[in-house]
Amino acid sequence: MVVLILVGMPGSGKDIFVQEAGKIGFSHIRMGDMVRLFAGEAGIGTDDMAIGGFASAHRAEYGPEIWAKRTLEKMPRGNVLIDGSRSLAEIDHFKSFLGGDIKVIGIDAPTEMRFQRLVTRGRGDDPSILEDFQARDNRELSWGLGEALENADITICNNGTLKEFRNECQAIINNIIRKHRKP
Repeated sequence: MVVLILVGMPGSGKDIFVQEAGKIGFSHIRMGDMVRLFAGEAGIGTDDMAIGGFASAHRAEYGPEIWAKRTLEKMPRGNVLIDGSRSLAEIDHFKSFLGGDIKVIGIDAPTEMRFQRLVTRGRGDDPSILEDFQARDNRELSWGLGEALENADITICNNGTLKEFRNECQAIINNIIRKHRKP
């Protein structure tokens, strides 16, 4: 079993990496979907402030690894990509339950590109103005996302074309699988 943990700021390209891993046979689970699931069950709104506030409140009440714990409860079997870890505490929790043979993949992209991608994507919790985007970045950095990115085993800079990024994702995933298969 190969486990990849994907970290990156909103709009960095995590969804593209998930798509490429899926083409190679990885199942995936999105930690943000876990937050939205629990928020929905609690009757919380779907905008960024509501979801982000809910996630923060649960981290404060139940500990910084709460979303990792909840993700593990729903994690698929086989080669899996865990998308959207936000802190070293979450990554450490995954490693303690899944073993040390986990690769953390960081996706980085210039701030202006990330903002434009989110505006174009238009998901319900995506910011449409720069101030909201900056507030979201600051909140996610306060959870420890910066440290998680800095400590990634592999970092991809997504500042080129979509084709270049897809090719780099495929190469990295295939290389990890090849190394995992070696005795």
